[in-house]
Amino acid sequence: MSKLHMGIDVGSTTVKVVVLDDNNKILYSEYRRHYSDIKSTVLALFDEVSDTVGDEPFSVVITGSGGLLLSKMLELSFVQEVIANKTAIETFLPDTDVVIELGGEDAKILYLSGGLEQRMNGTCAGGTGSFIDQMSILLKTDADGLNALAEQHTTIYPIAARCGVFAKSDVQPLLNEGAAREDVAASILQAVVTQTISGLAQGRPIKGNIVFLGGPLHFLPQLRRQFEATLADNADSFKIPENAQVFVALGAALMNEGEADRTLDELKAALISSKGVDAEITRMPKLFETDADKREFDERHAKDKARRGDISKAKGPVFLGLDVGSTTIKCAVINEDDEIIYDYYGKNEGSPITCGLNIMRELYSKLPRGAYIANGCTTGYGELLLKTAFRIDEGEIETIAHYKAANHFSPGVDFIIDIGGQDMKCMKIKDGVIDSIMLNEACSSGCGSFIQTFAEGLGMDSIVFSKEALTADSPVDLGTRCTVFMNSRVKQAQKEGATVGDISAGLSYSVVRNALYKVIKLRDASLMGEKIVVQGGTFNNNAILRCFELLTEKNVIRPDIAGLMGAFGSALIAKERWRGGECDIITADELDSFKFKTISRAVKNATTIASLPLPISATARSSYPETAANAARVRKRKTRIYPIFTITSTSARSNTAQYAPRTRNTA
Repeated sequence: MSKLHMGIDVGSTTVKVVVLDDNNKILYSEYRRHYSDIKSTVLALFDEVSDTVGDEPFSVVITGSGGLLLSKMLELSFVQEVIANKTAIETFLPDTDVVIELGGEDAKILYLSGGLEQRMNGTCAGGTGSFIDQMSILLKTDADGLNALAEQHTTIYPIAARCGVFAKSDVQPLLNEGAAREDVAASILQAVVTQTISGLAQGRPIKGNIVFLGGPLHFLPQLRRQFEATLADNADSFKIPENAQVFVALGAALMNEGEADRTLDELKAALISSKGVDAEITRMPKLFETDADKREFDERHAKDKARRGDISKAKGPVFLGLDVGSTTIKCAVINEDDEIIYDYYGKNEGSPITCGLNIMRELYSKLPRGAYIANGCTTGYGELLLKTAFRIDEGEIETIAHYKAANHFSPGVDFIIDIGGQDMKCMKIKDGVIDSIMLNEACSSGCGSFIQTFAEGLGMDSIVFSKEALTADSPVDLGTRCTVFMNSRVKQAQKEGATVGDISAGLSYSVVRNALYKVIKLRDASLMGEKIVVQGGTFNNNAILRCFELLTEKNVIRPDIAGLMGAFGSALIAKERWRGGECDIITADELDSFKFKTISRAVKNATTIASLPLPISATARSSYPETAANAARVRKRKTRIYPIFTITSTSARSNTAQYAPRTRNTA
């Protein structure tokens, strides 16, 4: 009688099981999401195998990123995924040159010719199945629905490929501006293609006979088509095996030589009696050991307050500061005594101009006669956009604006860390000069949107979610990896009984550890100096502030306007640069006739972008994602569309301008 061989592939989000006979005929195969409950999922699959092939003994080999612990519990052999994959490829597709495999949180490129080599994602899951799931939610569909939409697309938009949070901020404005869901869906899939090729291949050619493996490439044919269109220049052929979604498990089943046979009853009994396949999450110290610690913390930070003035009593010149960030817009207006007489903090909803108009209308409605805007300054992502739209005289880069604000609260400041919605900036100050700047470049796992995403996923307001952390008894250790990776650990923690507070506190630790160890790359906290100012909307979260002080073992200054520091610094700059008189800023009357529209210009490659016959600044032009270096790669893809804002005021003092916004590098 033919012997049976089982391969089990435990991935980040799924379990795959294959049963072969001695002739390599597949008797059973299954691909199933485990939702972080690996033990129950494997037990259910064992029952199904028993129903299909009975209780014959098996040789069993386990593989996959989540398979090592399972193999130890069942005392079974474990093989690395790349070996199982290579074994299956050599058995069934021996002419393969390159394998592209996408999983739930893993992405791999396996080179088989020209030197065996595997490239795998390590810190970012931007081009994986979980990324596709997250983006599908924005389109109010699932992965299959996303694929169906993408099949009807006509246009590809540039979307950040290196981070799920960055991609979300690119997708949401497109939807707000009325972009076709079909085009957005295809653009999301193209972002996956871009991430895989640029992030993993890193210049090594993908050529010859190419094979696609993994669930996303098996279940989403449009994703395969976009890979094929992008790689067409160098490929000889593209193949996807009929059982691509379980191919690695198939390879494990093939590696049965010398393995002892086990019955399904033996396997189930061993798994049921095991200590648990899910005991993986460690715990961290609570944020406040005693009530006295909490009182000291609250009293100390209550002292760092900005001076306030009454706008109804304002006279003479006042100074406007606008900070247009990646997800929010902030405004601060100060008088000649540096008192804040008006402020605003809110989401920009993908339309900074509309939000800016509402702010200006409210400001003018509150500003009394006898007071006037003498000067203004903008900063942030939308610095040039609002500067152009509202005829604001001054513009300044974010780092200078934040330094001005921090130095106002702590003269002679040594170190500034600003954490916003998607951006993190760390500045070391030496002798009153910014000595060095560190930024997050490809990951936003330590930023405000990171926390907000998890709060919304749990059906909670981010403020309430953050307060839960302050009283948590056992914060969970969620690491410092990307949002997609973190989702799995959160699910794991929930299954192990973690409370919302434990998860919130664990995420707060993760935000700070990401800032300290991945962005700043801190080795010695003393190098930060003694005068440390923390700011940005994320630091309004007291749990994150507390974690920062615990991990650095330093008391820091967190102004009560932490989220407004860019706008406040801009207002200080506007005052500093004022030379008397009134500025030409848009008036209250002109707001009623202000109009703007967004049009799209089709550009086929980098050369076209660089030579656009529009009054676009060199800085704005140079920030487009396509460059001469990769123009050849994209020339056969569908035309990309880049938004150009046309701003028109129909008042007597007309202001018509075109502005191309800065875009994030999609590679």
